Amino acid sequence: MSSAIIKRTSDLSLEEVCARLPAAAAKHQFGLLGTHDLKEKMRNKGLSFERECRVFEVCDPRQAHAILSGDIAVSAALPCRISVYDEGGSTLLATIAPEGLLRLFDPPSSDAQRIARQVETDLIAIMDEAAGVPTESRAE
Repeated sequence: MSSAIIKRTSDLSLEEVCARLPAAAAKHQFGLLGTHDLKEKMRNKGLSFERECRVFEVCDPRQAHAILSGDIAVSAALPCRISVYDEGGSTLLATIAPEGLLRLFDPPSSDAQRIARQVETDLIAIMDEAAGVPTESRAE
C-alpha cells in the first residue's frame, strides 16, 4: 500500500457496518478487544462532538505474538484499529497501514515485514467484508 491510511467506503449505514465488523474480524482470526464510541466518550467528558465515529481494536494473537517476540517496542502500535465513521453521507472505514506503521521501528526485520504485510491483507479483507464490498470488487 502506498498510503499510510487505508480507507473503504460502504453503502451500508454506520450501524450496519459496525454490526458486521466483529464477525468479519472473527472470520480472519482477529479478536475484538474493544470498541470506542467517540461521540459518546466526548459527550461523557462534557464536549460536543456531533460526528459518528466508532473505533474497533482488533488483534490476531498469533501475529501479535510473532511480531512482539521480535521487537517488543512494536507493542506501542498494537492493537490494530479500524475506525468507522460518517463522511459526507457515506460510511467510511479506515485503518493505519501496518507496513507503514512498522517503518517507525528501526529497522524492521524481514519476518516483521512479512507479518505486517499479512496483517494488512487481513485488515483490508475485514474492512471489505464489513463494508459489504462484493467479493469480485475487492482490491487485492
